[in-house]
Amino acid sequence: MRNFIGAMFIILLTLTACGGRSNSFLVVAGSTSVQPYIELLAEEYERLNPGSGIDIQGGGSSAGITAAESGAADIGMSSRWLKRTEEDLWSVEIARDGLALIVHPGNPVTDLTLEQIRDIYTAAINDWSQIGGRQARIHIIAREEGSGTRSAFEEMVMGDHRITPRAIVQDSNGAVRQLVAGDPNSIGFISLGLVDQTVKAIKLGSIEASRENVINRSYSLFRPFLFVTKAIPPEGLAMEFIEFILSPEGKELMAQEGLIP
Repeated sequence: MRNFIGAMFIILLTLTACGGRSNSFLVVAGSTSVQPYIELLAEEYERLNPGSGIDIQGGGSSAGITAAESGAADIGMSSRWLKRTEEDLWSVEIARDGLALIVHPGNPVTDLTLEQIRDIYTAAINDWSQIGGRQARIHIIAREEGSGTRSAFEEMVMGDHRITPRAIVQDSNGAVRQLVAGDPNSIGFISLGLVDQTVKAIKLGSIEASRENVINRSYSLFRPFLFVTKAIPPEGLAMEFIEFILSPEGKELMAQEGLIP
């Protein structure tokens, strides 16, 4: 089913591309982690450049990279590094983002090690009482295959281990956050920039998940936010939008939203 949805996403983008875009219209697609930040930046860019139009679409990092490679999108968004087979594309790191493990604010657990997190996600640990919490079964929430957030989590936390098939799979960071906010026994992982008062970010080995600790690298779970294009280098509106994002004004907007430009 996920492959079918991904195929339909690319088909829809291709139809959009074939509709005859003008030089003042841009399609940006991919990572749902990057998407909300780029929507804000696109809104500001359009305000400063009347007549330009930027269409931001999700679909996941892999779908965004494929869309950029096929020409269905002018720019692909990725929240993971490019794979070897994708390195013929042009890319630029626009920001970095921490990866936060989140629980319900009422959960008494505040600190976990990487090993404990890995054991939770393989279901070797399946009750909160095993790690200092109340006696209750842990409800594991994860992102879908192809998600940059999941890829980053698997690379940085899971290593050679696989996430248990018991995990409840969601297709966006917002959906993960919403489930955790409503379930006192759940745990999930999302973009650090999307942590709000409805959930609680877990410390990693006593190190707080914060922007400052990502900058000084004491908090080890962070990943890149990339823009990817088929054109080498990108041209026209694509390059102008990228230059805006990398400008002092663009960096300030990203920093205000919790990213690290």
